Amino acid sequence: MARIRKSQGSEKPIQKKIVWYIALYIRLSKDDGSDESFSVTNQKKVLTEYVENFFQGKYVIADYYIDDGRTGTDHDRPDFQRMIHDVECEKVNCIICKNLARAFRNYADQGYFLESYFPLHGVRFITLGDPKIDTYLNPEIINGMEVPINGLMNDRFAYVTSSNVRRTFDTKRRSGEFIGAFAPYGYVKDPSDKNALIIDEEAASVVRNIFQWFVYGDGSTEIVTDEEGTEREVLKGSMSKEGIARKLNEMGIPNPTLYKMKKGYRYKNPHAKENDGLWMGTSVSRILKNKVYIGTMVQGRQRVISYKVHDMVNVPEEEWYQVDHTHEAVIPLELFEKAQGLHAKDTRTAPGKTEKYLFSGFLKCADCGKSMTRRTSNGFVYYNCSTYKRKSKDKCTKHTIRLDVLEKAVLLAIQKHIELVENLEVVLNNINQAPVVQTKTIWLEPLLKFRERELEKLEELISGLYIDWKNGDITREQYRKMKEKFEQQEVQLKENVGHIRKELGIISGDTTFCNPYLQTFLENKNIQELSQGILAELVDCILIHENGGITIQFKMENQYKCLNWTI
Repeated sequence: MARIRKSQGSEKPIQKKIVWYIALYIRLSKDDGSDESFSVTNQKKVLTEYVENFFQGKYVIADYYIDDGRTGTDHDRPDFQRMIHDVECEKVNCIICKNLARAFRNYADQGYFLESYFPLHGVRFITLGDPKIDTYLNPEIINGMEVPINGLMNDRFAYVTSSNVRRTFDTKRRSGEFIGAFAPYGYVKDPSDKNALIIDEEAASVVRNIFQWFVYGDGSTEIVTDEEGTEREVLKGSMSKEGIARKLNEMGIPNPTLYKMKKGYRYKNPHAKENDGLWMGTSVSRILKNKVYIGTMVQGRQRVISYKVHDMVNVPEEEWYQVDHTHEAVIPLELFEKAQGLHAKDTRTAPGKTEKYLFSGFLKCADCGKSMTRRTSNGFVYYNCSTYKRKSKDKCTKHTIRLDVLEKAVLLAIQKHIELVENLEVVLNNINQAPVVQTKTIWLEPLLKFRERELEKLEELISGLYIDWKNGDITREQYRKMKEKFEQQEVQLKENVGHIRKELGIISGDTTFCNPYLQTFLENKNIQELSQGILAELVDCILIHENGGITIQFKMENQYKCLNWTI
């Protein structure tokens, strides 16, 4: 604690024997520009010099309270709040700052604290600049005109500054200039132009695979048994958002927040400390919906309520700033649109599976237009009208259809649909729109080597622990705890390495692999099995009739010159 002393000043002596516990408050914001007189260092020097040479009375400097980079239009500043807490705990009874604007740029806050809060808690308030205030030596100054007028001018200054900054930002948004503090995942700011984005290939490769997996699947296969008991290997379907998140976590790929932190970016996020580095379905969903990946700059999704109320509110989409072709796209437009089409459908995931149900989001009742609900009975899967099943049996009928019957009918209809296409190259071009997955090797192979090096280092650490224990460098208990911790990390790393090797194995020998169904299509000139990728490519929806009939509404009918199929 600082010494208690009586300073030698030129002011009139204070009669009461009071020990003043002083809080020296300092604030600096971006609005102050490059004015050195407002720097934290300068303010600290001026305040300290005043206390040591001019403050009259016995005092203790309780602490310095510094809000660097904080606006003065609200009092919800970390160190201002800490100072107020110390006032209430009676650790502080005197506050000194350079001028009124350092403490307040909000006229209402200034009036509340100077006229109500500080007098109620017996706090002496001092400013060194004009107007010079000392509520202990000259309490009447608060009731004069100078202090309120100065506060009003500070308030108006904050409003004008906020308006000018907002106009500047809106101008930049309209022209497609990026104004965020951190580039979206998959991009970095251009070193030569902070308002432009360039691709971060390492993260962009992850983004490409997220879209690929969501629309077409990851190319992995599974063994299925048909009605005759014959086993065959088939491609798995497109993956759910939760399934994609699990796959990324299994491979040890950090989520966007952890990725930025590992890259050394000074990434600030109020929830960053709570982030465990794992992917979630919601983070995958945000990526899948973000137009930035097709080269469109989208900004202004949120805004502050006002220059005094800094809470963020969502902005209607029609008021967003969207500018096309501002930067290089990561995802082809066609693939992005297919992902949005799947988003609009009900894409539930089979229990314990990463891929979605085959017909999730495609089936509708032909009469009421509502979705079909799935149920299992006696080893078979059925679909029924959701209105009949869940709401009222009087409003619609069952519209029952068995899954295996539906699969055969839809596959046959699609095969016939493709046979009638006049130009088969049109279909090939439309199917072959997924990004080339050879980019996987750009990030998977270095990632595998990195994880393998981590595993080697960890194994060396575990081996060295035993020697450290035997040499007496660590205790038995320390050895046990450290060994247990390292072994847990070793298990996790081995799992990560295994999943990465498996992913590389899927694409080995076929570095031009695009759509996982394209090779089969090229060989047979038609579709041999159904998948969500194929349905998303060709089918808009499937209507189920009460008599078991189905109507398939195909996409791009004018281009293919085909009508809807009713079976």
